[in-house]
Amino acid sequence: MTLVEGAGPRTGAPPEPLRRNREFLLLWSGASMSFLATRVTAVAYPLIVLWHTGSPLAMSVVSTAALLPLLLVQLPAGALVDRWDRRRLMLGCEAGRVLAVGSVALALAAGRVDVAHLAAVAFLESALAVFYRLAERGAVRNLVHPAHLPAALAQNEARGRAAGLLGQPGGVLLHSAARWLPFGFGVLGYLVSLVTLLFVRKDFQAERTAPARPGRLTGEVAEGMRWLWRQRFLRAALGYVAGTNVLFQMLALALILRIKEAGLPSATLAVVVGIGGVGGLGGALAGGRLQRLMSQRTLLIGGAVAWTLLIGAMALTARPVLLGALYAGTGFVGAVFNVAAAVYQVRITPDAFQGRVAATAGLIGSGTNALGSFAGGLLLTAWGALPTVRAIAAAMAVLALLAAVAPGLRGETAATPRTAEPVDPVEPTEKPVEPTEKPVEPTEKGEGDR
Repeated sequence: MTLVEGAGPRTGAPPEPLRRNREFLLLWSGASMSFLATRVTAVAYPLIVLWHTGSPLAMSVVSTAALLPLLLVQLPAGALVDRWDRRRLMLGCEAGRVLAVGSVALALAAGRVDVAHLAAVAFLESALAVFYRLAERGAVRNLVHPAHLPAALAQNEARGRAAGLLGQPGGVLLHSAARWLPFGFGVLGYLVSLVTLLFVRKDFQAERTAPARPGRLTGEVAEGMRWLWRQRFLRAALGYVAGTNVLFQMLALALILRIKEAGLPSATLAVVVGIGGVGGLGGALAGGRLQRLMSQRTLLIGGAVAWTLLIGAMALTARPVLLGALYAGTGFVGAVFNVAAAVYQVRITPDAFQGRVAATAGLIGSGTNALGSFAGGLLLTAWGALPTVRAIAAAMAVLALLAAVAPGLRGETAATPRTAEPVDPVEPTEKPVEPTEKPVEPTEKGEGDR
């Protein structure tokens, strides 16, 4: 069963091409600068601390501070994103990051480096990034026609992949030129994002049918989690995603050791990761089209099979270019799945639950990332790189088999398109609301709007 694409407006008028959607283009371009700024500053924090103090422990403290919001902030952030006005929240996030990151740029320009200051700003910047990301994902479906949602989210995925490709080496180069430059660039990126938000005219959310109930933050978080738990397919798919995240965290560590055991220089890793990043970018660009052609279940099972073959092949070679090509294949599949999963989640989730559902899914991914890193370290210490890579491939094959037989992954719900005037339920329903009209397939006109 393939996902049902969005129907056109009730008037029957064809949707405006995505490339001419002024509101989406403003949001996308500003968010692109914001994501790039985040990537640049993220790589600069550990560089600044290590080069100034020479202490790996101090570097670990700052790096941990930047990761903590992924575990501590996501659930309450999801509830607050659903409660507050998304545009104002995103403006506040960008203004807060301009001030926080600007304080680091000024301190470094003055020759002052304080580990406590850097750790505090790294935590704050990361926490505001969590709020911004959740609010932006919920806003997209209110700015684009339902038929263009796959293309819009595919462009968002490509934006994130491109930011990673450019941001990490860019941050290193800026740090090499002057210690304050990465943070100066961060201030510029957040300012550009803030200005573009001011020019978006459409609302970032549907009109709320019930006022926010103060003092119920914990209850609202639980309400969103209960809604997610009732979605049988989405619940099963998240369990699958959690498992693959564990394996890919292990694979990232195994590749590093694989290169070291082969006697290759450390710069080889940059070649492998760089080629792999190109594959991820290609998958993001192709994700919208493939999401239209295949069901979520097919993507889950086919992706696991492809990952099994690609990871298994990594155990057969130590050539950097070939390793990079195989890694690019895994990135391509992962990006396609990210796009399809985002489209499915955004479409079936009521607007009033977007933040909480996305936050819960993100928390699952973040938690399993930590588990994967820990388990990977244990296996690599005990077995070495090659046996670990083979074990990862075998585990991925098991996941593919489980996905094929899991009853929860057979009940895929057709994504209900957003109508011209979306209405949010006051209370979560047991099942997604069925469409009142039979959806129609999107025309080719909407396909080329990337």
